Amino acid sequence: MSAAKKRKSTKTDSAWFRGVLFWLFVLTLIVAVVFAAIVGGSFFTWMKLKDRILGSPEYRLDPQEVEITPVPDWIHSDLRADVFRDPTLDGPLSIMDDDLAERIARAFARHPWVAKVVRVQPLHPASVQVELEYRRPVCMVEVPGGLFPVDVEGFLLPGRDFSPGEAARYPRLIGVERTPIGPPGNRWPNAKVIGGAEIAAALGPAWEAMRLQRIVPLAADPAAVAATGGVVGGDSSRQNGPRRSVEPFFALVTRGGTRILWGYAPGAGAIGELTVEEKVARLKRYLADHDTLDGRGGRRQELDVRTLPPSVAR
Repeated sequence: MSAAKKRKSTKTDSAWFRGVLFWLFVLTLIVAVVFAAIVGGSFFTWMKLKDRILGSPEYRLDPQEVEITPVPDWIHSDLRADVFRDPTLDGPLSIMDDDLAERIARAFARHPWVAKVVRVQPLHPASVQVELEYRRPVCMVEVPGGLFPVDVEGFLLPGRDFSPGEAARYPRLIGVERTPIGPPGNRWPNAKVIGGAEIAAALGPAWEAMRLQRIVPLAADPAAVAATGGVVGGDSSRQNGPRRSVEPFFALVTRGGTRILWGYAPGAGAIGELTVEEKVARLKRYLADHDTLDGRGGRRQELDVRTLPPSVAR
């Protein structure tokens, strides 16, 4: 092929390629314009109809459509109604709200009966599932201002949920001088309260079977005081744990007046202390052998759980 024909063929191919690129550009531009028009029209339509759509029953959330973990028997108040009085949940709610789950979780977490919000799941049509862990009352703390229920960690619980008869069925912790500072839902920062609650939770149903009446915090271990001639501290105090100077020593009192030296609370970390399971097992064995924790004829006596016979599996 001559050089002239080659140049002509090259120019023709180049012109054809530029034409293809031009029409591809035009087609792309048309598609972009059409897409932008669709998106813009959809956005305009959504903004115009947004309130109407989100306000429809399938998106609008009614508090009655919030399903929570079944409430235990010891809670008598309407927990869900209490939560939806929270100011952060005031006004219309929609399952399309970006922060709905977070707002509901925070509101439930503030309720004094709620220990933990496990999960909040909005669903369509408008409903929400809320998985909760509840606090459980373990004892009543008696102070000059009345009775205050607490859980195993010493969190103050709503007293309005307990009638006088119900309150009487719980272990009674005495010897606490001051009323709690904060409202229900706050932890009572008192070693006597926290330790007493731990002991009450450890005894559980055995409390009634043993005919126990109250938990009493003592200033010191009576056995240690007698062994040191009334001096608390020194080497004899340090042998049983590093926290004895700040952790109270506890006793249990039966309905017949017998005093049982229990020792330190499970969370005290006292070295050499029997485990809480062993203490409960020893009391149960003594009760099984004697039918009562009181002396003969129901007389008062003093027992030390640490000197009772070790438990035996039966």
